[in-house]
Amino acid sequence: MRLVVGIAVSIVVALVTLNACSPQRSLLQQVLHEGELLVLTRNASTTYYEGPQGPSGLEYELTKRFAEYLGVELVIKIRDNLDDLLDDVQSGDAHLAAAGLTVTEKRQQRVRFTSPYQQIKQQVVYHQNNKRPKSLEDITEGHLEVLANSSHVERLNELSTSIDGLVWTENDYVGSTELINLVAEQVIDYTIADSNEVSINRLYHPSLRVAFDISDKQNLAWAMPKSEDLSLYTAANDFINELEDSGELSQIIRRHYSHLRNYDYAGTNRFLSQVRERLPRYYPLFETAAAQYNLDWRLLAATAYQESHWNPRAVSPTGVRGIMMLTRATASYLGVLKRTDPEQSIDGGSRYLRKLIDKLPKHIEEPNRTWLALAAYNVGYGHLQDARMITAMRGGNPDLWVDIKDNLPLLRKRKWYKQTRFGYARGMEPVRYVENIRSYYSILNWQLTNDLPYKPKRLVALNSSAL
Repeated sequence: MRLVVGIAVSIVVALVTLNACSPQRSLLQQVLHEGELLVLTRNASTTYYEGPQGPSGLEYELTKRFAEYLGVELVIKIRDNLDDLLDDVQSGDAHLAAAGLTVTEKRQQRVRFTSPYQQIKQQVVYHQNNKRPKSLEDITEGHLEVLANSSHVERLNELSTSIDGLVWTENDYVGSTELINLVAEQVIDYTIADSNEVSINRLYHPSLRVAFDISDKQNLAWAMPKSEDLSLYTAANDFINELEDSGELSQIIRRHYSHLRNYDYAGTNRFLSQVRERLPRYYPLFETAAAQYNLDWRLLAATAYQESHWNPRAVSPTGVRGIMMLTRATASYLGVLKRTDPEQSIDGGSRYLRKLIDKLPKHIEEPNRTWLALAAYNVGYGHLQDARMITAMRGGNPDLWVDIKDNLPLLRKRKWYKQTRFGYARGMEPVRYVENIRSYYSILNWQLTNDLPYKPKRLVALNSSAL
């Protein structure tokens, strides 16, 4: 008996010793073993937010792709305070932070940054009712409020050494988006914001203006712990570099921002006015059609606004009529007897859009299916297919809107349209058409979650992660 016990103890000791001698898992191996990637971020239009179809935002999409690249689940945690966020990364309480973080020397003392994925500039934002400041000296009389522990504070500290009287308030209770909102509401005079966030928020607040930049281009990157274990850090860099080399990174950024490039911000005031005055009469019709054809009523409303500004008696020089601006031939095909009747027009236009979405090749994923279908609604399905062919000929992806919209304008050039089946088309028009609808759709989503004066009974969302 004593021999058996001795053998058993010897085996346990041997196993413990063997386990102690075995190498520890690297951080990457731990992530793979646990099956989770823990990411810290902040709520903002440029990073992460809950959209009508679920989680959205550039940082969410990038980290979601990174988690899929590793074959693990993404776990998101929100930190409102930037200092807390960096502290948690520094202490290893999270695998990384993806929060629109500018790479600065001060931050590099605390965390290790990955390869950059985007560049921004810091901008002074003011309200159009105020006189435009031409330099930081001009804002010393006003109230400047910025996000605490931000790169904006670091930059202001650098600049304040040469500007007498430059003072500001650091706010650690609200986010950068809220500070932009405070400028729009004229609660504060100025704030500093990154150029990407300004461009998105101007969509919702057309009264906002950019006075000037206070920085050159700066890199945005993910923050990771400064540990000796570089396994996960190396994997993150490999992922970002592969995404950039393949052109996918550029496509993702363009998908989130390109519709803002040529948007008429002044037109937002007109749109918001019609949201209050005209949309309440028609949104039940959009809602009914959306439910019947498995569409999003806000998308239908945005499309109708682009077509007619929600005017049921609208008529174009080419003879298209009604809220959804149906041609006589399309109306006849759809069984629409009176194009100027709002109910018939909205039902017919919605049914037609549904047919175009379903007609596209099955492998095209959302949101590209919807954007391509909208382009076909405007320019015709045949011309869209011609543009897809040209896109493929030029080495682009005929299933991605970001590639298609670069090639649609070529349909007006003889060199290209003579190679197509359907010939010449004013290819720039569907590009503007779709990009405007995307902007109106975004504004409606924002209004719905903020101060829309009425609430729909139901929302039928598109089957996509983000439009």
